[in-house]
Amino acid sequence: MHVLNCADSGVLVEVEDLEQVLALQAALAEEPVPGVVEVVPAARTVLLRIDPAAAGGPRAVADAVRRLRPSPGRRPAGPEVEIEVHYDGADLADVAELTRMTERELVRAHTAAEWTVAFCGFAPGFGYLVCDDPRLRVPRRGESRTRVPAGSVALAGGFGGVYPRSSPGGWQLIGRTGAVVWDLDRDPPGLLAPGTRVRFREA
Repeated sequence: MHVLNCADSGVLVEVEDLEQVLALQAALAEEPVPGVVEVVPAARTVLLRIDPAAAGGPRAVADAVRRLRPSPGRRPAGPEVEIEVHYDGADLADVAELTRMTERELVRAHTAAEWTVAFCGFAPGFGYLVCDDPRLRVPRRGESRTRVPAGSVALAGGFGGVYPRSSPGGWQLIGRTGAVVWDLDRDPPGLLAPGTRVRFREA
């Protein structure tokens, strides 16, 4: 774990992999660091935004983070949401072949898996989900689509996701949902914040 100051109002923690990011998120949730107002995870970093008026500033926060002992394999215990999915995606058959499952087996695996939002990116409301089933790790498509419909449920590169709006994309589409994952009239607007646990259910 490498801890760096990020200007005068943040601390950036660099770790080796996503598992360590998740473990650090869990540790920060269990032992909140005074002065930290926001935790922003990514694939191999965690940014801690600090209240400028906090005593000790970035140095005190960095020292507190170094004292944490994240447990390997831990996941942040965020709220749980359920997302109903119609499993009729354009790539469902291809993904079933890649995973050496039938389409029905793939659907059962996707709905049985325990998913966690590891971090957000790409577009507002797009959560990168990880799960406990290694069979669901599939490569991106060889060629990206110019338009993926909003609500598309997809897999790629060890992640799951739900497209919050129509956009280009290269993930494998296995289904679609009517769940609104990004709504500016909602507080907060994002349904899938880091740490959120997700259960997919077949419609």
